[in-house]
Amino acid sequence: MVFIQVILPVFLILGAGFIGQKLLHLNIRSLSTAGLYLMSPWLAFRTFYTNEVGFQHLSILIYSVTLSFLLIGVVKLAAKFAGWSASEESGLILASAFMNNGNMGVPVILFAFSQEAFDYAVMIMVIHTFLMGTVGIYVAARGSMPAKEALKPAVRMPIAYAAVLGLLWQRFGWPMPEELFKAVDLLADAAIPTIMLALGMQLSTIRLHTADLGKISFSLAVRLLLSPLIAWGLAVLLGAEPLLLKVMVVAAAMPTAAITTMYSLQFDSQPKLVSSITLTSTLLSAFTVSGLLWVLS
Repeated sequence: MVFIQVILPVFLILGAGFIGQKLLHLNIRSLSTAGLYLMSPWLAFRTFYTNEVGFQHLSILIYSVTLSFLLIGVVKLAAKFAGWSASEESGLILASAFMNNGNMGVPVILFAFSQEAFDYAVMIMVIHTFLMGTVGIYVAARGSMPAKEALKPAVRMPIAYAAVLGLLWQRFGWPMPEELFKAVDLLADAAIPTIMLALGMQLSTIRLHTADLGKISFSLAVRLLLSPLIAWGLAVLLGAEPLLLKVMVVAAAMPTAAITTMYSLQFDSQPKLVSSITLTSTLLSAFTVSGLLWVLS
């Protein structure tokens, strides 16, 4: 029942993007860029504008940053004992520490829970997008270019600026014309289906490489199993209320973020390995996330 009500609608939309790309050969970068730069920032703005920030939101920030760095630490520790190269370590950090909260996490949580849970999920997405655009790019680029140069793309990411603007707009009670908010609403509502279609299109271009089966299995275990366990522990320690705890755990159980494939390609950090983990984790998440939602229910 959980699979049919929550997971199946998400994978139907991903499937539409997957099949559409196979048949029509569309420009994935254009659609992905439109979702990332023209729509998602307004979703972030609306979320922070319409929700008064309190202690729970500080918990979200602490949870998001701590989870990412704990997962990075797990991979670095494994790399040290396994003798993986710096490139392999970077690729596995990208694939294991950064989850797909935007393309999958937000819609899954929307279908599974309530509008309040959806707002929590968008806040987590904003923070993780910022972390991927800073820490993720640094991890992918180290060794191939100076860190200062590697972080330049992160400065151009509008989603964090839009979230801050929404927060300030709400905090200072600036007037919001109805016509302007209607436009914000339309763009924000368009963000989720657009980025879901873009993910399906991106998945259609990935080819599975099984040469690194051991590394793929390790990354899948970290991403789909260890990550939600750590998230549960953090949520309990932070005293998260029950709904937020569920959102934190489910968000942490999402598959590898699709954008990490682009980072690994751009900076030559094991792109075949990262893309294989992205595809495999997305397919397996249909079952692991369904099971997790059943447990949480």
